[in-house]
Amino acid sequence: MSERSWDVAWQEALYGPDGFYRQPAGPAAHFATSAQGLPGVGRILARAVATLCRHYALSSIVEIGAGRGELLATLHEVDPALSLHAIDVVRRPPGLPDAVAWSTSPGGAALPDDLGALDGVLVLAHEWLDVVPLTVGEVDEDGSLRVVHVTDTGQEHLGAPLGDADLQWCQRFWPAGEPGDRVEVGATRDRAWADLCARVRHGVVVGVDYGHERTDRPAFGTLTGYREGVQVQPVPDGSCDITAHVAVDSLDTSWRTRQRALLTELGVVAPPAQHQLSRTDPGRYLAALAERSAGLSATAAQGLGDFWWFVREIGVRRQPSTSTS
Repeated sequence: MSERSWDVAWQEALYGPDGFYRQPAGPAAHFATSAQGLPGVGRILARAVATLCRHYALSSIVEIGAGRGELLATLHEVDPALSLHAIDVVRRPPGLPDAVAWSTSPGGAALPDDLGALDGVLVLAHEWLDVVPLTVGEVDEDGSLRVVHVTDTGQEHLGAPLGDADLQWCQRFWPAGEPGDRVEVGATRDRAWADLCARVRHGVVVGVDYGHERTDRPAFGTLTGYREGVQVQPVPDGSCDITAHVAVDSLDTSWRTRQRALLTELGVVAPPAQHQLSRTDPGRYLAALAERSAGLSATAAQGLGDFWWFVREIGVRRQPSTSTS
């Protein structure tokens, strides 16, 4: 039974030749995200991204880890004038609007070789960093951090001590605790984020993910799996998604905020439906109720509203606006 460090097993399980993200059904067959599977929420997310584009005076969007292009298809509906480019590990899916360009990447932190420099763009990494594999460490009985190894069936064992670079990252961002405590070493994600930002000459890089800061690091980590809509034990055999929350404060960013705050600020959450419409225009009333419900889902505490939006500005500055999309 093969045994490897989590970062190696994770990379193969998601992005290898038979990896989870290369399967025909795609992620949508196993879980919902803001971009797909939650009625109305994808449109709110698209409106928020389009509004940010206007605030930065940008008209092009490149999405990293675009799934099957669901969000960019919705963005095309919201603002057909936007130039859209999707990047994911699979080939272009059928049915995607012709206006959405497509590139195939190796997966994980790796970007397409021909991506080159990006100029005048908003680069969107929506739920991308949480599936960039990382090293998992655990404090042993002597108080030392050791690499967690895993078999193809999900059984774990402690391996060698963490290397110096990973230890330095932990000392700065996720200090070791008591025996049995775990750390998810975000150095690979920091590098992936830095590489992505380095591709941009002029524009903004926007990450959206579940995450945590040093003040609320989870003692036993967040590594988990999802299969067919159910949270499961993470097993690196290609049968399930594998994900872990992002240490957002270790990333080089210009600003960050929670989703509930940003969506409210951008004005993309609909107000309560006007009750009188139920008598004068029932169809419009039902549509207003659905839009309001989607907005409440997108901003809910202990849910989607807890997502972090973290942003790196390169040669641009956000211009606040009172306009809505």
